[in-house]
Amino acid sequence: MFVFTNLLQAVASVLDTLLSLYFWVVIISALLTWVNPDPYNPIVRILRNLTEPVFYRIRKWIPFTYISGIDFSPVVLLLAIQFVKIFLIRTLYQLSGVFPG
Repeated sequence: MFVFTNLLQAVASVLDTLLSLYFWVVIISALLTWVNPDPYNPIVRILRNLTEPVFYRIRKWIPFTYISGIDFSPVVLLLAIQFVKIFLIRTLYQLSGVFPG
């Protein structure tokens, strides 16, 4: 039984770390749209490749996220990440018997 508990804890911990990292990637990508960086910069290309497919799907599924030239898809994605972190991560920890603070 302890193997299953450790597996759930490990999955929850790794997923929490990945979601936190992606949260910051989304914020940095959204901030970069304000300064219009060099599109050939490798870091900018990596950030765009990591976020644009998700932004595109959000814009496609929820068309009101792009209103009068302002794109709210990063905000929707950040809220979705927070929801997953609160709901799924806590559920995994509770299933494993460890209650995060």
